Amino acid sequence: MAKLTIVPTPIGNLEDITLRALSTLRRVQLVLAEDTRTTGLLLKHYEIKCSLQSYHKFNEHQALEHICRRIEENQDVALVSDAGTPGISDPGFLLVRACLERGIEVECLPGATALVPALVASGLPCDRFSFEGFLPVKKGRQTRLKELADQPRTMVLYESPHRVLKTLEQLASELGEDRPAAAARELSKLHEEVVRGSLSELISHFSTHSPRGEFVLVVAGATPTKKQKTTDSQADNTDQ
Repeated sequence: MAKLTIVPTPIGNLEDITLRALSTLRRVQLVLAEDTRTTGLLLKHYEIKCSLQSYHKFNEHQALEHICRRIEENQDVALVSDAGTPGISDPGFLLVRACLERGIEVECLPGATALVPALVASGLPCDRFSFEGFLPVKKGRQTRLKELADQPRTMVLYESPHRVLKTLEQLASELGEDRPAAAARELSKLHEEVVRGSLSELISHFSTHSPRGEFVLVVAGATPTKKQKTTDSQADNTDQ
């Protein structure tokens, strides 16, 4: 029985792809790619020849029926994004849901994603965290920032280089300039960098060093209030 396989691809260093991912890309009849040019370079590097089809946020709704029908006709399909795991701030969710609704098997391979290495390298607590992806660009942005102010878990956000300084300034305004944070950029690439410090220190750094590359921002959670600590302690005693 044919199926849809979600295949993570390297976020920078091409050696970060798994053997299982390469085997899958060689086996399937169709690879859905966010950008066929980007995926084409990856496939060429590993000498993989297969059928490519564009699948991105501008055509994903229209493409669902056609893709599901191909799988139902016993054609194995793989979904990749430009970098990382499809569905994580990239197209993928709609197709997975459509396949499951039609009884099509969906498999997701483990592999590259930017949020985990950034979180672990930040030096901030990573036993519990909140992944926020990209903040809304306009509508709902301020509301989301206010919600994050009281989030007790470490927060992970994605941001583009031309908005990262503005985002840091807005986070500092809502969460406080002294809130510990880290900014990771160009992960797994030649110019990989992780800048750690308070939000104000990160703002100072990127005000004098032009932000380049895709960013992952990791921000410490809010310090629990005395009331919250008492409530958590009571809950722990109840669990025991």
